[in-house]
Amino acid sequence: MKPPKQSTQPSPEENPEPDFAQELEEVENSLLLLKERYAQVQRDQEQKAQWQQELKNLKQNRHQHPGIKKELKRIQQQLEALEINLESQLFSWTSLKRPFWQAVRFGGMGVMIGWLLKSWVG
Repeated sequence: MKPPKQSTQPSPEENPEPDFAQELEEVENSLLLLKERYAQVQRDQEQKAQWQQELKNLKQNRHQHPGIKKELKRIQQQLEALEINLESQLFSWTSLKRPFWQAVRFGGMGVMIGWLLKSWVG
């Protein structure tokens, strides 16, 4: 007697390809976003260096330009805006997600252990 013929196709639960394809697409999208952020940071750093050089030149030639204070203030504001942009590009709330939840988890465990010890002792 022959055993019943089994299907050679895996069931949807056993087929990891759709999950893998979806995860691969998510990784590719994340990589593209990372590349875009990196390019933006590079552009901002170049712009910052240019503004700093212009600021330095204006400070050195302070006596020769009539509206120097206005120009210095404008450049300083541009530099501050670029620094904020650079900081925001390198710092994101999603990068804090894992450390935050670890602190919550281990801090909560510490509080629970403390309560248990306090109730046991006193």
